Amino acid sequence: MTVQVMEMAWRLDQAERSAQPTGQLTATEPELDVGTAYRIQRELVERRLKRGERLAGLKMGLTSRAKQAQVGVDDVIWGRLTDAMRVADGGTVDVSRLIHPRIEPEVAFRLGEGGEATAVAPALEVIDSRYADFRFALPDVVADNTSAARFVVGPWSPVPDQLDNLGVLLEVDGRVVQTGSTAAILGNPRRALARGLALAGAAGVLGGGGAPRSGAGGALQPEPGWVFLAGAATAAVPLRPGSHVRAVVEKLGTARVGAV
Repeated sequence: MTVQVMEMAWRLDQAERSAQPTGQLTATEPELDVGTAYRIQRELVERRLKRGERLAGLKMGLTSRAKQAQVGVDDVIWGRLTDAMRVADGGTVDVSRLIHPRIEPEVAFRLGEGGEATAVAPALEVIDSRYADFRFALPDVVADNTSAARFVVGPWSPVPDQLDNLGVLLEVDGRVVQTGSTAAILGNPRRALARGLALAGAAGVLGGGGAPRSGAGGALQPEPGWVFLAGAATAAVPLRPGSHVRAVVEKLGTARVGAV
């Protein structure tokens, strides 16, 4: 299925670059499986790296039980972040370059050697499925790099002993639109971190310079400073031009972004 992998990655890349949706891959390839979908994801991100972007971290998807049940799976998925996806805290996102963006509050870890969490921060992730109507099957969203589009990281702080039940608010234009808890992230964001690094390590993720960075047994060795987005603590909401969004995570602080 090598040719299909290249062709499907090209389709998704073109959709992202043109901000025009494409049809589900599974509509034309109903036998597409998750393993092949991760190969498409890797080729998709490689296209970005060849244009000068660098890997900046990893992200999780489907970390809440509700989302897993919605798509009929019992495990998480993971994707890759690049430096071009990062938006400064308090910065702006140009939504005209996206298809149908949504935004959600997250917890971010800063990684050191060996995947150790050296700091934690409140974060926001902008997701933007490249599929029409934001509809997809599991292999589709895996291939689409788990809908990764943009991310914002608030101030870093030392990792506290307890991260398993911190309150989370998502505010749009000063109004609370979603409330949740870090418990929605696999019960504890630390658990999402461990699971994500194990999955990515087994897949042999490359370092930002393009060379493998693996330790004993092929375990992932992230580059120091990589960001790890542990997963959403609430449902995502549409991100519209002119809006100002803030994530508030108990004990961790806030992350902010505007949309133009």
